[in-house]
Amino acid sequence: MSTQSLSHVQKLFLKYQHILVFIAPVLFIATVFTAAPTPTGAGTDYWLQYWWLFPVFVLGATTVNTVGISGSALFVPFLIFIFPIFAHPLEPATLVKVGLISEAFGLSSSAVAFIQYGLVDRRLALSLVAGSIPFVVGGALLSFIIPEVVFHTLLGIALLAAAYLLFKADLDHEEPSGSSDSGQAAATDGGTVNLPNDPGKLGPAGVRTDDDGIVTRVDREGDDYRYDRGGYLRRFANYSIGGTFQGLAGFGVGELGIISMLSTKVPVRVAIGTNHIVVALTAILASLVHVFGGGLVGGHSLSLASTPWNMVVFTVPATVLGGQIAPYVSNALDTDTIKNFVGALFGVISLALFLMALGF
Repeated sequence: MSTQSLSHVQKLFLKYQHILVFIAPVLFIATVFTAAPTPTGAGTDYWLQYWWLFPVFVLGATTVNTVGISGSALFVPFLIFIFPIFAHPLEPATLVKVGLISEAFGLSSSAVAFIQYGLVDRRLALSLVAGSIPFVVGGALLSFIIPEVVFHTLLGIALLAAAYLLFKADLDHEEPSGSSDSGQAAATDGGTVNLPNDPGKLGPAGVRTDDDGIVTRVDREGDDYRYDRGGYLRRFANYSIGGTFQGLAGFGVGELGIISMLSTKVPVRVAIGTNHIVVALTAILASLVHVFGGGLVGGHSLSLASTPWNMVVFTVPATVLGGQIAPYVSNALDTDTIKNFVGALFGVISLALFLMALGF
């Protein structure tokens, strides 16, 4: 296939990504209904038992995707503290699995939306995913054998660290260097005359890397961002620790990842968009290990039959919807306000987890 044909296919995919993204949960639900192992005699009551999870997960997915962190950072605490009030307690490995499966769909949805905006550095994202893989797998396998009290303690530590890092991070959207009042002449593609344009993307979006490693990225609104991809070692250190917690508890790589990118001077919008790819791919990997990997370490084995399918048929479409809403919320609202709210919530949840681990 020629470069021009590939560019045309890419542009069509991005143009109609809303339709294509929403087909994924429909196919998932259809597969669950027809092929997933469910309890004998499961009928309408079984499948509609957890309908109320849909609005909860839409709100949660929209919140976390707006600031570019892992969905399980909210979903797992919700399933620990709130879900049992209305239903029943879940085993730690089961609730992490539900959070990861839901997060994988939601972040994939949001990642495609950010790609459509032209705010994802795919080269940076793939290098970070590759470095995180062994740590994600190791953390996921560890989750099968650690005691519940240790799980709650580690989860509390991870949330406390995430809260600190979120309060420390400056997620306010900086003014792009190519804004309309910059005084530079406008080009026919909507950007400035010296900026790249990719015919395979929507609007004026494009990216160019200079000989000295400086990246110039233009989003579909015509705003441009300049940065370099240096700082790989610093980011690798953060993503290795975050990847371990991603596999263990369902989150961590997103929180540490966004901090590491901002500390290496990646523009905040590009950092948030790129982080979605990293978290989505690591969540998919961790989900697969949580579903199939228990027997590999001599721990309890989680088969497909143990998955609460009547929960995920509502949480998956909810997170996909929230992922599509997030880029618009990110542009419309003060991200710093959302970040502070989530950080404070993490602090309260971590305190509750420590009390639970102590037996209160």
